[in-house]
Amino acid sequence: MIGTLVNTAAVLGGGVIGLLLKKRMPERVTTIYFQAIGLFTLAIGVDMAVEMEKILIVVSSLAIGSLLGEWWNLERGAEQISDNLKKRFRIGSEKFSEGLVTAFLLFCVGSMTILGTIQEGTGGSPDLLFTKSLMDFFSAILLASAFGLGVVFSALPLFIFQAALTLLAGYAGSLFTDEIILGLTSVGGILLIGLGINILGIKKLRIMNMLPSLVVVVLLIWIFG
Repeated sequence: MIGTLVNTAAVLGGGVIGLLLKKRMPERVTTIYFQAIGLFTLAIGVDMAVEMEKILIVVSSLAIGSLLGEWWNLERGAEQISDNLKKRFRIGSEKFSEGLVTAFLLFCVGSMTILGTIQEGTGGSPDLLFTKSLMDFFSAILLASAFGLGVVFSALPLFIFQAALTLLAGYAGSLFTDEIILGLTSVGGILLIGLGINILGIKKLRIMNMLPSLVVVVLLIWIFG
């Protein structure tokens, strides 16, 4: 679990530094910075999705997961949690929810996350998660300076997600096949492309309602893979 703890601390530390930088940014710099972050998110998403296989399963996962998320109205629930946190901690950022979701997906849906947690959970070295922590530290600086406090709060779901994967890998590491890792990476990449579109203001996509696709793709690959 040490790798996940270090990763969580890296996101917290990078996020705090990013918040300090954000206060020094004039509006015109913030605008161009958001555009750069949007393009960066698009590029990461394309890179993750480009090696996609089992296209029918990926498409089915996105369709079923999105319908489930819409049925459960996850986006609305996230907005309510965000509003409560804003009131409780007196957060003024309008980008709180977007920052939290963007950071969580960037930090958690890549193959490095899955491979690193499996490696540590099965008794291996946490070196891969240490490498990821360094990358996430600098990414958190960039994201927090653009989105604000939501990026810092993303450390909590990051810890829960990676800790759960590490514990699961300790009991059932063989379940995480190469096909499942690729499926998660492909679906995660598509969701990041959608986030990039949101950040650039091209169109508002309800990415939060699509998050169940990450669970559905695992189930479909287990059943049909």
